[in-house]
Order: sequence, then structure tokens, then C-alpha cells
Amino acid sequence: MIKLPIKKVLIANRSEIAIRIIRAVHEMELRSVAIFSEEDRLALHRFKAFEAYQVGVGKSPVEAYLDMDDILRIARETGSDAVHPGYGFLAENPDFAERCRAEGLIFIGPNPDVMRKLGNKINARHLAEEAGVAVTPASPPLGDDPDELQRVAEEIGLPLMLKASWGGGGRGM
Repeated sequence: MIKLPIKKVLIANRSEIAIRIIRAVHEMELRSVAIFSEEDRLALHRFKAFEAYQVGVGKSPVEAYLDMDDILRIARETGSDAVHPGYGFLAENPDFAERCRAEGLIFIGPNPDVMRKLGNKINARHLAEEAGVAVTPASPPLGDDPDELQRVAEEIGLPLMLKASWGGGGRGM
């Protein structure tokens, strides 16, 4: 087993995602710290981790899991060495990754610069093209003119997919 400079990992996510990370952390013989919103106080991930703390008191579940200040407070107070964001929530937030690093925490995830470059789908496509990666046919960024949208759709052909230039999780399609 590879020994890392990590002894304790705060998992900045919930439920099944957190449980999978907790399992991996335990297999690496590290300690896990879970966070949970008020609504998740009985969620399994809270009980599978070595330690668990409520995050975002008084906030909705989504607001709680996006509360960078409170997550970092818990990381400091528990002596965590690293933060694993899972996916969704703060996983693709370069500001969160930078804040973790500024706090002396290892961010288990992509480099913030990479997140910024690839978070914008238009920029990511240009980078892929510059690297010689084959990409599917696409339009330049679209405006709001319905006639122009129709023309571009006919030019590209069906099937057709619309994708937001920013965002993740596939919800922008």
C-alpha cells in the first residue's frame, strides 16, 4: 500500500457518493469525516464515517453542501488533511479547490486551472481541437434568434443536442 501524507479525509458530499468515498478511504486505512445537512441527519453516510458533523445549520440541503466556509471550518476543526468533493456540488468549483489549498488541505480532484479551462464547454472543445482530438460537428455559440437556430440545426442535421456552455451533470443538455 502506498503511504500518503494524508491521515484524515473530509468528504464534502452526501449519501451514496459519500459512502463510496468513505469505503475507499477506509480501505486505504485513513480516517473519514462526513458532513451532513439537517435533512440528512439520519443518512447512512453519517454513520459509516469515523466522524460526522452537521454543515450549513439553518440552510437548505443544497445550500448546506455548498457552504464552503462551513465545510472548511469543519475540516480545520477536525484536523483533516484532505478534502474529497465527490462529484456534483463543489467538485467542479475551482474556487473551492483553491480555498482548500489556501487552508493547507489537499484537494482530491482536478487542478483549479484545469477546472477553469474545461468548465467552459466551448473552451474545452477548442482545446480538444488544438490537441488533435476528434470532435463531433457543432455550431459556434448560439444566440436567441429562432430563425438562426433553425438554420444551424438544419446545417448540422439530426439527431441534435443542445448543451449549455457552462455547467455540469448533463442537466444543461
